[in-house]
Amino acid sequence: MRLYLRPDERHPSPEPLKTDDRKAVLVGTAVWFTLLLGTLIMRDDLLASGHGWWIWTCAAGIGLGVVGLVFLHRR
Repeated sequence: MRLYLRPDERHPSPEPLKTDDRKAVLVGTAVWFTLLLGTLIMRDDLLASGHGWWIWTCAAGIGLGVVGLVFLHRR
């Protein structure tokens, strides 16, 4: 098995797939938002058990989703 092929031995690169990245980011952000609602409902129990950081993790997921949407819009 060779790890390198000469240019005349290579197959042509396939065409890139057309995807809707915006939909994927929106679904991911919606999941984080749903999880945030769930953690806010159980906030007192989470804080008592030392898992209050879960709330901030969900908020960070939403924030990164918004940044991803802005990035995709500008791209």
